[in-house]
Amino acid sequence: MDPLPPEERHRERMQRKKAVVDAAIARATTDKGLLLVLTGNGKGKSSSAFGMVARALGHAMRVGVVQFIKGSIPTGEAAFLRRVPDLEYHVMGEGYTWETQDRGRDAEAARAAWEVARRMLKDPRLQLVVFDELTLVLKYGYLSTEEVLRDITVRPPMQHVVVTGRSAPSGLIEAADTVTEMRAVKHAFEAGVRAQKGIEL
Repeated sequence: MDPLPPEERHRERMQRKKAVVDAAIARATTDKGLLLVLTGNGKGKSSSAFGMVARALGHAMRVGVVQFIKGSIPTGEAAFLRRVPDLEYHVMGEGYTWETQDRGRDAEAARAAWEVARRMLKDPRLQLVVFDELTLVLKYGYLSTEEVLRDITVRPPMQHVVVTGRSAPSGLIEAADTVTEMRAVKHAFEAGVRAQKGIEL
């Protein structure tokens, strides 16, 4: 028997794939507020979170953002997003911990940021909240994972929460609905290229 032409083989493969995908979509019938964790050593965690912010705003959803740790370096996302309606945006850190070198002050800043985050978690008008670099705050023990998860658990049922940062603790990963780990393969910084506007800043 002559083999099928390439176009026909492709069509059959795509028909089988469509059947599998359609069945998976049909099984997914639950709507709920999600907890998403973006972690790992690779670039793109905050960028992915801000992509979801743009997506939510495009659907006319109200969004809240709290940035932990970051704060001393002006970024493009802060400059742009602070001007966007329906977005509550707070940069609450005092800079990376290796710059501040003051554990007490960093812990105090983290506590103040979490109070803002906790208020957001009680606000049913906010349909998406992003806690950028929260995992580092947990890693250094400025806040307890148990306290953070307790507050996240009692949020409004349809509120989505995105947490970013390296070294996400196991408790947060276990509690999350979706976890993505960014893996570093290659980065320009390793070749001596400084952080570029629009890419890292």
